[in-house]
Amino acid sequence: MSGYGDIAHLGHVEMLTDKFEESLDFFTRVYGLKLSAQTETSAYLRAWDDYEFCTLKLTKSDTTGVGHIGYRAASPEALERRVKAIEESGYKVRGWIEGDLNHGRAFQFEDPFGHVFEIYFDTVKFKAEGADTPALKNNASRFHHTGAAPRRLDHLNLLSSDVTEFRRFMETCLGSRVTEMIQLDNGRIGGCWFTVNNKGYDLACTEEHGGGHGRFHHVTYATDQREDILRAADIFLENGVHIETGPHKHAIQNTFFLYVWEPAGNRVELANAGARLILDPDWETVVWTEADRKKGQAWGLKTIESFHTHGTPPVKAK
Repeated sequence: MSGYGDIAHLGHVEMLTDKFEESLDFFTRVYGLKLSAQTETSAYLRAWDDYEFCTLKLTKSDTTGVGHIGYRAASPEALERRVKAIEESGYKVRGWIEGDLNHGRAFQFEDPFGHVFEIYFDTVKFKAEGADTPALKNNASRFHHTGAAPRRLDHLNLLSSDVTEFRRFMETCLGSRVTEMIQLDNGRIGGCWFTVNNKGYDLACTEEHGGGHGRFHHVTYATDQREDILRAADIFLENGVHIETGPHKHAIQNTFFLYVWEPAGNRVELANAGARLILDPDWETVVWTEADRKKGQAWGLKTIESFHTHGTPPVKAK
């Protein structure tokens, strides 16, 4: 596939919140991310084994949802190749920005639904010092037991009215490949799971069923084991966090999951995919039919209705 390998991995997600202090308390004290830096408008957060300075940028706003999605290129040359392909693609280009606290210059562009993406190579790597210094030098920082304490950023899910068109965007601009997808009986694609490396996926796009446009479904951090998620459920319960659904197991991508809403209403997931990697260089996309999907999750309770309709920002009443 053209461009596959130019992008190394999903780097960070910017989440917007209209309840900044409450959201920051959730992500640090309850969810268990570490605060790398804070400005008047944003907090820069990371999980304990994320090598970058920031994987979640939490930004004060008058709304909720996703601010932008950042991918790191595999090299400076790969970054330039991707920029050229994006400029020639016909998709909306915002152009170069000088950078942020957590990375150098970045090239920004948009998908057809208004989600903002950026790609960069120069990044700020976390430097563990003092109490953050790990016992094992191949960990990014010391493991800590604050809240759910996930290990690393895993993926995010966006909503769009046309998943086929979003797929063309991801393949054209990021060189992504589709590992799994939902094919509906009416001919539309109900969802696609994309990867730029050998992870099962780093971004999913599913069909918008809540009447919104260009919305955000969820961001996910990975745990080492399923038991971490069971422990997290108790932590969320004790802290009054809205547990939407789970723990159950997805059929698609095999993930053991738990979904909650942070204080501003953005959906956040904890997931454990075990050691599942896509190492097959000519992997054929797994296609799930509408009949397959009606069977529900691999196991666990039926998916709650809000999972199909709730996204951020909320849809304004007409």
